[in-house]
Amino acid sequence: MKAYSTDLRARVVRAAEEGRPREEIVQLFGVSRATIKRYAKQHRETGNLAPKPIPGRPATKGDALRSDVWSQLEANREATLEEHCHIWQVTHGQQVSAATMGRAIKNLGWTRKKRRWWPPSGTRRREPLGESKPDSNSGRIGFSSMNVERTLP
Repeated sequence: MKAYSTDLRARVVRAAEEGRPREEIVQLFGVSRATIKRYAKQHRETGNLAPKPIPGRPATKGDALRSDVWSQLEANREATLEEHCHIWQVTHGQQVSAATMGRAIKNLGWTRKKRRWWPPSGTRRREPLGESKPDSNSGRIGFSSMNVERTLP
């Protein structure tokens, strides 16, 4: 989830300092009671309302995958996901899971379709002549050629 802007945080804290009821602040700004408390505490302790950095290690494989995997995909169009992981490990010396490789490929918009899809033509008939015509006697759909008796001249 994306962090709220610093401007919104400042308005929430200002409203709390003015003594407005918590329920009014919740309704006015669309934040929870816990968020109001957290912002007030952060402002009291640090004097700063900027969002805190996301905890955890920074991603190390994502940038390299986004920049280099497209050329690998073009060079190895028939390779499976596991084969792409193996190729990546051999060429870049970095082990990548199938899930990580799959996400990178999906984010690039790569498709495994062999042929390009074309929309159907507006002028081309969808079915052969004589099929699926309504039967004038019963109102049901059937083959009109089967409903006519043939007589020889």
